[in-house]
Amino acid sequence: MRVVEIRRYPVKAMAGESVESVLVDERGLDGDRWYAVWDDEGRMATGKDSRRFRRRDGIFDFRARTTPDGVRIEGLDAEVDGWTVGDPVLDEALGRHLGAPVRVLPEAGISHQDAAPVSIIGTASLDWCREHLDVDADVRRLRTNLVVATTEPFVEEKWAGRTLRVGEVELEVSRRTERCRMVDVAQDGLPEQHGWLKSLGRERELCLGVYAEVRTPGTLHRGGQLDLRS
Repeated sequence: MRVVEIRRYPVKAMAGESVESVLVDERGLDGDRWYAVWDDEGRMATGKDSRRFRRRDGIFDFRARTTPDGVRIEGLDAEVDGWTVGDPVLDEALGRHLGAPVRVLPEAGISHQDAAPVSIIGTASLDWCREHLDVDADVRRLRTNLVVATTEPFVEEKWAGRTLRVGEVELEVSRRTERCRMVDVAQDGLPEQHGWLKSLGRERELCLGVYAEVRTPGTLHRGGQLDLRS
């Protein structure tokens, strides 16, 4: 097994970026979900409502990427201007688009991660979804950090409690990842996908992929081989 893609999301809920390598520490991939868009109610803009999150689907109209000058936020529509986080007009522009006063803020006290530092999906699991659920199964809909080449669907779920070593990095797989409406919404240049979440509820208890904790920090590289340990 090897890592075939590494994905990072500099601003929570916005489209992210694919990278060749990345530093990993106890918090997760360096820069992943480091920023979030916060409203005056103290909730983060995402695609769902909860105690921490406020559903603001307009957030999906933007992409965040890492540049030498900082995190750059751009509209997926080419006509929308781009800004670097820290630009004084950024919050105002996003607020107009989202219909509420918001601020782009770094993580401080409240984690921007959903449930764990790192998320993983196997390619065979995505292939199974395409074949059996009649969906595009584009990994961008899952906002997963690591895509791993596998030959058995859902084999990653059998890794719970075990350690994955990739180069110098060690990850302990903790549990399955429960999905929400995010898998169906239009995002990252993808159209709305009808029925993936409903099918996952019927076939997979709404779960797809796994979460992992970082046990040994280091640098992850695309193409790195995975060593599964007990």
